[in-house]
Amino acid sequence: MSEKVKDRSRINVSDAVEVAYWCQKLSCSETQLRTAVKVVGVAVSKVRAHLNQRR
Repeated sequence: MSEKVKDRSRINVSDAVEVAYWCQKLSCSETQLRTAVKVVGVAVSKVRAHLNQRR
C-alpha cells in the first residue's frame, strides 16, 4: 500500500488509499485522522504530534 502514497510528508484525506495507509501507520481511526487534519493541517509531522498529545 505504501507505494500508492505519493507524498509521505502530507496526508491527502480525499484519497481512500492514503487515508487507510495513514490510519495504519499512525495507529488511529479514520475519524481521528480526519479530525487531526482539520485541527493541524495535512503535514504528517503535525498530525502525528497532535495524535500523540491525545494519547
